[in-house]
This record gives sequence, structure tokens and C-alpha cells, in this order.
Amino acid sequence: MRDRKFVCFVLAPSFLLLFIFVVFPLFYGLGISFFDYNPARNHNPFLGFDNYIKMFQDPIFKKAVVNTFIFGIVAVFINIVVTLFLAQIISVLPSKRWKTVFRTILFIPCIAPMVGTALVWNSGIIETDGGLLNRIAGWFGVAPKNWLMTTGALMTIIIVYTIWADLGYNVVLFSAGLEGVPTEFDEAASIDGAGPVRRFFQIKLPLMGRTFAFVAIMTMANYFQMFAQFRVIAPKGGVKYCAMVLTNYIYRQSFTNYDMGYASAIAMALFIIVFAVALIQNKMMRSDWGYE
Repeated sequence: MRDRKFVCFVLAPSFLLLFIFVVFPLFYGLGISFFDYNPARNHNPFLGFDNYIKMFQDPIFKKAVVNTFIFGIVAVFINIVVTLFLAQIISVLPSKRWKTVFRTILFIPCIAPMVGTALVWNSGIIETDGGLLNRIAGWFGVAPKNWLMTTGALMTIIIVYTIWADLGYNVVLFSAGLEGVPTEFDEAASIDGAGPVRRFFQIKLPLMGRTFAFVAIMTMANYFQMFAQFRVIAPKGGVKYCAMVLTNYIYRQSFTNYDMGYASAIAMALFIIVFAVALIQNKMMRSDWGYE
């Protein structure tokens, strides 16, 4: 009984902070999504489900949903493939010092603020006059191009930037998962004549299922909520809203159009999407195993 009271006493501050910063804002946002809400007004009329009806009739919202899914699925897939490959390369290095060096180099972009690095990419790489991308294109005789006025290329640039900025985190997680696999399994498969590729896919990868599931779920949930790079590189969503995602659209409705009731309705839709995707991923990637 005394231990139970101690546990409740220790966990109480965490639950209080969780309620203040997660549960209360969630229900508060749900509440104002039923109003024509503007904090600058004294009177905010009740609209019922009008904001949600408007949302499903909004072509920009539909475009943002499609773009969010495209960005999330493509970026997560490439991120996992690249980080898993790099983690495997690092894991076979003979020197522990070199492993640490490469992990540190790859992790440096994760430390830098995303707004700052996105501004550097926007001004130094994709800038029309003097940008690195146009300089490289000039070497092949291609005229300078305004990448911000493209459609598919703009989303591709944002995906490449996101993977570069977030590469090191998953490399560290996958490296830890690979090093957690007992060497006896790999050595036994090697004695049986299995090559390095076959050992990786049939021995290491299945045995790090929990790490893989955690990385996939957390990366997907994180990428569906990405905002900074879209706001910096494509603040208006690009040509024909080719790079408009739900987070940027929520910001636009809140702080440009001052329609926070409608923005809250969109935020609720984003919450449901992220929750559903995480739930499906968790069910698909559920792994029950143990070393014997």
C-alpha cells in the first residue's frame, strides 16, 4: 500500500503536465472547432458541424491531405531504407572510434534548428540566382530555374531536405538495434554459408523487429506533423498548392485568415489521421519474439 502511494506521488506531476499540455489543448481545440472562433472578437457564434462540412468541401484541404500522405509515405520509406543501410555499414566497421565519428557526423543536422537549416537550403541551394542546384544544372548547360515555381520538384526538394535533416536520429536507433542482436546468430549463419546480405535480411532484420517497428511508427507520426520546412520553403503551398500540407494549412487558417475554428477542425482531422496511421502501423508491425 505504501509503495502504491509512493508511485502515485511520483507520477502525479507527470500526469498533471500531460493533462495541461496534451489533454486540455486537445479538448479545447475540439471545442472551438464548433465555433466561428476568433480570439480578437468578444462574440464567437456557435456553428455546430459547419466547419467540418466546410472542410470536406474545401479543395485545398483535400489537396493538403493528399500531399501530407505523399510526403509522409515517401519520406518515411526513403528515410528507413537509407538509415538502415547506413546503420548496417557503420556496424561492420572494425573500429569503435570510427563508428562514433560517423554517427556523430550524421547526427549533426539533427541538432541544428530546422528553421535555420531550411533557411540555408532556401537561400543557398534552391535560390534561383546563385543557388547550388542551379549552379550544378549550369554545368550541364541547363538554364537557371525557379524551383519554388515547380510542382513535383518542389516536393522532392522538401523530401530530400527532410531526410538530410533527420537522418542521424534513426541511424543511431538502428545502430543500437543491430548491436543488440547477439553475434551467435550471425556467426552460426556465416558458418552455414550464408552471405552478408542474406544474414542481414534473414537474421538481423527479423531480430530487431521491435526497433524497426518503433522507428517506423515514430517517424511516420513525426513526418505527418512536419511544419517548419514547408513554412520556410513553400509558405503559400507552392504552385497549385503542390506542397501544401495539413500543418501549413492549419497555420494559414489560424494566423493568416484568423479562422481558428476552421483551423481547429482541420487539426482534429490531422489528429485522427496520425492516430489511425500509428494504430495501423502498430498492429501491422507487432513483433513478439525473444532471444533463446
